[in-house]
Amino acid sequence: MRYLKEITIINGPNLNLLGKREPKLYGNESMEKYLHVLKNKYFRSNCKLDYMQSNHEGTLIDFLHKKSTISIGIVLNAGAYTHTSLAIADAIRAIQIPVVEVHLTNVYSRSEIRHRSLISAVCKGSICGFGMKSYDLAIMSFLS
Repeated sequence: MRYLKEITIINGPNLNLLGKREPKLYGNESMEKYLHVLKNKYFRSNCKLDYMQSNHEGTLIDFLHKKSTISIGIVLNAGAYTHTSLAIADAIRAIQIPVVEVHLTNVYSRSEIRHRSLISAVCKGSICGFGMKSYDLAIMSFLS
């Protein structure tokens, strides 16, 4: 099947442990399981979802650059890099396609350091606090 649209989901550090890491905060569902649900849902919209996760800042930046010429949008959960990485913010600023920042938890109900995002200002929008549904909401923003 030929897809008309591709959306890329990029997860940053420690998000490979979803479903295992702090389930009271992040839930019990793995990203792989939820990605399967999303791919089935958006298949009907003729939309391909691509996914990658890395614990390494440079790898995330390289993938942002690569996907900026292929995808119609990027869903980015930069994890802790949200609060520390000017390099990722600069990478988003340098590409032409929209990026939506997502967080599973409501970062504003957590420790104060998590209240500040270095990437929000260069993103199309930010979604937080809806668990795995945050990814779905971000995808819908590109298709509406």
